Amino acid sequence: MENTPLIITIDGPSGSGKGTIAQRVAKSLGLQLLDSGALYRLVALVALRNNINADDHVALAHAARALDIRFEPTDTGVCAWLAGEDVSLAIRQEEVGLMASQVAAVPAVRAALLDRQRAFAQAPGVVADGRDMGTEVFPQATVKVYLTASAEERANRRYNQLKAKGESVNLRRLLEDIQARDERDMNRQVSPLKPAADAVIIDSSQMGIDEVQDAVLALVDKR
Repeated sequence: MENTPLIITIDGPSGSGKGTIAQRVAKSLGLQLLDSGALYRLVALVALRNNINADDHVALAHAARALDIRFEPTDTGVCAWLAGEDVSLAIRQEEVGLMASQVAAVPAVRAALLDRQRAFAQAPGVVADGRDMGTEVFPQATVKVYLTASAEERANRRYNQLKAKGESVNLRRLLEDIQARDERDMNRQVSPLKPAADAVIIDSSQMGIDEVQDAVLALVDKR
């Protein structure tokens, strides 16, 4: 049907490159972009700013329901606004990312954000990246990709990104953080990180960005 939106999901662990690939694929196909991780990072940012503990599930769920947010597409992805403030850079801080991983494991928070995510599925379509886009949020997706890479490769990528920004970082600490985040994401009770049964698994450890993008677009062409 012409009005049926094209839904492409790209799931995978932190640092696998799914955000960059989702941005490129969405731009190439003229589709909306859903950065689901940004939603959880926004909740995490609110929690940190308001001294809400990661184990205070009631307060976290309330923060998720009360989010005053909007996204604006840019040449490099999406700009995130929180209560009128551009927080695109703030939500990418390591502290926020670590908190987001804990926030995402809270069932009440996930429930609060589910409808917001599904609302992106409008014609002509959406490219959604996250941890459970193909398994829980859009099980009816046209194309499902699970993008992964070794923990060591993902740590190296993050290390180079932060060094390029002039930040002082420790590679071993980054690797430990990524491994800990993987452990939480893969073993949480609600919507654990795993490939959908009908997802195509792409290991980007030895692939360039252009190669991964081409592989995803080839999958879309086949469908």
